[in-house]
Amino acid sequence: MPDIRWSHVAGSPSVTGMKLTLDNPKTVAAPFGDRFAHVARLDLPGGALLMLAGQVAVDDGGRVVAPGDAGKQAERIFELIEAILRAHGAELRDVLHIRTYLTDLGDLPAYGAVRRRLFPGSPPPASTTVQVSGLFLPGAVLEVEVTAAAPAAS
Repeated sequence: MPDIRWSHVAGSPSVTGMKLTLDNPKTVAAPFGDRFAHVARLDLPGGALLMLAGQVAVDDGGRVVAPGDAGKQAERIFELIEAILRAHGAELRDVLHIRTYLTDLGDLPAYGAVRRRLFPGSPPPASTTVQVSGLFLPGAVLEVEVTAAAPAAS
């Protein structure tokens, strides 16, 4: 059986038919200090999986947008997510799973309203939502990461 452990230093996985790409698309500001990739793209026969890093509501300068306002932060976060997805040929409708971290579950109605507007289909994507004691940026009340499908690279 082939060794499928991947090294971020050595490059792509060793499993035949798969290719791993870690990317920071130019469509969004680079992560803080380039400490991580915005997206891990795993190309498979027939398509790709996109695993996005958690996104918080920041502007292009890294400042928190609408501190304390979950609804406005959700809007900004999904703008960022959409830009990352589009850089890899996907859209919001291609999202398979959403993971949400809220600092206060009381913000769920404001966040939920944005999600219902952006994901109107039935059923919506699979979802996990948890409350956390805090996020890494003061004023950020919400972090969202998604997994999506994308077309095969051409």
